[in-house]
Amino acid sequence: MAELMTILQSLEGVMPSIALRQLMVIVPAVLAMSGQVTMLNISRWTGEGGSYKTIQRFYNTPIIWLKVNWTLMSAQIGQEKGTYLLVGDETTVTKAGKKTHGIDRFFSSIYGKVVPGLSFLGVSLVSVEERTSTMLLMEQLTREKSTSPKTPGSTSCKEKPPQKKVKKKTIKSKGGRPKGSKNKNRRDIELPAHLQNIQNYFKQVLDVVSKQLTIKYAVLDGAFGNNAALQMVRRLDLHLVSKLNRNAALYFPYTGEYSGKGARRIYGDKLNYDQIPQEHLEKSVTDKGIRTDTYCMTMRQKRFPDPLRIVVIVKTKLDTGARAHVVLFSSDTSLSGEQIMDYYGLRFQIEFNFRDAKQHWGLEDFMNVNERPVYNAANFALFMANLTSMLLTRRRSQHRADFGVHDLKAEFRGHFYAQEAIKLLPETPDEFLIDAIFSHFASIGAVHS
Repeated sequence: MAELMTILQSLEGVMPSIALRQLMVIVPAVLAMSGQVTMLNISRWTGEGGSYKTIQRFYNTPIIWLKVNWTLMSAQIGQEKGTYLLVGDETTVTKAGKKTHGIDRFFSSIYGKVVPGLSFLGVSLVSVEERTSTMLLMEQLTREKSTSPKTPGSTSCKEKPPQKKVKKKTIKSKGGRPKGSKNKNRRDIELPAHLQNIQNYFKQVLDVVSKQLTIKYAVLDGAFGNNAALQMVRRLDLHLVSKLNRNAALYFPYTGEYSGKGARRIYGDKLNYDQIPQEHLEKSVTDKGIRTDTYCMTMRQKRFPDPLRIVVIVKTKLDTGARAHVVLFSSDTSLSGEQIMDYYGLRFQIEFNFRDAKQHWGLEDFMNVNERPVYNAANFALFMANLTSMLLTRRRSQHRADFGVHDLKAEFRGHFYAQEAIKLLPETPDEFLIDAIFSHFASIGAVHS
């Protein structure tokens, strides 16, 4: 408990003093409690100074969670800072009813369909060396700001289904390029509203961490494998690592001689995914009857203004000859294929933040309906995921490498019961007996005591 209070005390200066005192009451209760992480249930597990009204006031307090999470993370960064990736991703939290702020219908990859709920964008820093993600920012998204697939027939929970539009007859224009049209500058494009918001969130994170860390790469999923997302990232002086469509039209750079007329050609032969030149093969591995070939090359795509570093991963079943491939890319042409695959694979670490926050710390449980309580509830869940990650790292280095979240919760729940039991004793026992009581209670219910 003293260790936990020391960590929380380090947040002094980035949180309102009253909110910090409330947090010191709430966090031990959440670590010890069983059941859903709601305001009512938290108040049942708090001691003195943790009434339901106190919990309610905390959730209505303006808190800059970005600074809170960064203060927690920066204390763990040593002299050798290593390489960090800026990773962003969306998550959907299912909710019922119609009164929760921002409730709508969003696509959920878990259910594989559009579901009623809330959508959040998380921004985290992923350490390449430690292979872990630390969530810094969590922002709620509306339907317009979300990149969730727009499923036909899906409508807002607050709106009536749109009426069928009557088709109007249109006069077909002549084919070809309109007279007087000019080439568009593909770097100087207007970003869509959702990318402007994401760019703003990224900038907030970079402004906070730039004094201690230098971030070079932003890693996003395949929904951002387009020129608009690339330009959004490049305007922040970052390089993008993402995924292209598997049938993206890619061209080798033109290496022929200049014809002497017109603009110089920049597009060479088009890439045939079934016959990729062996000179670009970087790695080939065969395992369990499946051969995985990794090709790496610098290529062009007509919707992107600059060359891209392309990685094509081809998997072939040797017995049937069936093939499948994935296309990754980066705007940094100096990266190797192995680095691009590694960085894109590390993007998935943010999913573990979402998983822990939903499974253990209330991201799926909260019942707040107003804007600020909803924002604080979501960010508090991610804060708890960061805090427990720090505690687990210390436990694993001191005790067992397989010490997990359930063991940590059992430890704090045992301390809670031990404290209540000691209060009932007629006399306070000596320190050795107290330590034995706490040690025994902390191992009850633990998977790895």
